[in-house]
Amino acid sequence: MSDALEELTAGAPGTSTCWFVPGRIEVLGKHTDYAGGRSLLAAVDTGHTITASARQDRVLRARSEGADGTVMIDLDRPEESAADETEGHWGGYVRTVAARLEKNFPGQLRGADVTVTSTLPLAAGMSSSSALVVGLALALIDLSGLAADPAFTREITTIEKLGEYCGTIENGQSFGSLAGERGVGTFGGSEDHTAVLCGVPDALVQYSFCPVRHERTVGLGDELVLVVAVSGVEAAKTGAAREAYNRVSRAVIELVLRWQEATGGREETLADALASATDAAARLRELAAADDYLVGRLEQFLTESEQIIPAASTALETGDLEEFGRLVDLSQTGAETGLRNQVPETIALQRLAREHGAHAASAFGAGFGGSVWALVPADGAERFAAEWLEAYRAAHPERCDATTAITRPGGAARRVRR
Repeated sequence: MSDALEELTAGAPGTSTCWFVPGRIEVLGKHTDYAGGRSLLAAVDTGHTITASARQDRVLRARSEGADGTVMIDLDRPEESAADETEGHWGGYVRTVAARLEKNFPGQLRGADVTVTSTLPLAAGMSSSSALVVGLALALIDLSGLAADPAFTREITTIEKLGEYCGTIENGQSFGSLAGERGVGTFGGSEDHTAVLCGVPDALVQYSFCPVRHERTVGLGDELVLVVAVSGVEAAKTGAAREAYNRVSRAVIELVLRWQEATGGREETLADALASATDAAARLRELAAADDYLVGRLEQFLTESEQIIPAASTALETGDLEEFGRLVDLSQTGAETGLRNQVPETIALQRLAREHGAHAASAFGAGFGGSVWALVPADGAERFAAEWLEAYRAAHPERCDATTAITRPGGAARRVRR
């Protein structure tokens, strides 16, 4: 596994840098990370390449070959927009990263010309936005030598902590002594950032969160591949979609607040509350009983994080693909009935994948659109992908832009030598 933290701390900063940051597939772990739960993850073999060259002034100039417009940021005033960016413009992520790094490491960011190229489908649930945050942070930290700053070395001591820090860049929270900034307006955790920084080739990684802790690595044999179907429904986190996304996370905050008020406890995550007493689950059910959505959200977390993921990892390790598929089906049900973040298209894709012989299949990512993964034999993957896509388009002819891709777990974010 390539350790991006070692890459950042190796040698003096140069005048240019280039990083590849993969997307990720959330095999299991739907909205569990920011609640202190666990996830089963894979980095993929597609992603963003971020190239940065130092400038003489304190201007950050960023462009993406896959999006319109050039973003110009005065690093002395990163919060001020030099362009009229609409809601959801990719430049908002550039500005968020620049503002946070400037706040945490005042005056040390170098001006740069940044170019982003990508082989990752946008708003498909494969963490294109978080991968962009990580890639921009890596490039700017590298180019400016921020990894040598005492504040950095004190707080960011492992690759997992770097993932946590990148998560707080996106959600706006503080990380130790590194004070928070506005973020991008969505409340999420560090699952995506951890996956792209800690992914292992040909394997799935199981992590728990708040703080990030590696639990196990599960190899995926050469005889299996993941087929991803992009539904054609954009998995956006802006506008009305942001409100729907944040409803899922706010339910966790509400459960923790009710727990604290009822018990006087100081637990900060749902997982911590559940671990604090033998009857915690029963007490939380009582506290949520009057709110149907809170009840479903609590049960989804309990089942997904505490039961499904450990058992599914074991099933995959022992080669019990039938049991693995059954557990993944339970996870999908939890998303539909507990999170309520699925749309007809992702539900159809999951069902059709199973009907066409996938060992397991599930929607993944933030929800409300995006993609579905299917685990299938490698020697029949192309045929499966074609038949799956054909069946989906027949069921949803309005989604003629749906696509499929065959992938295996790839490596972590890494410097590109040029």
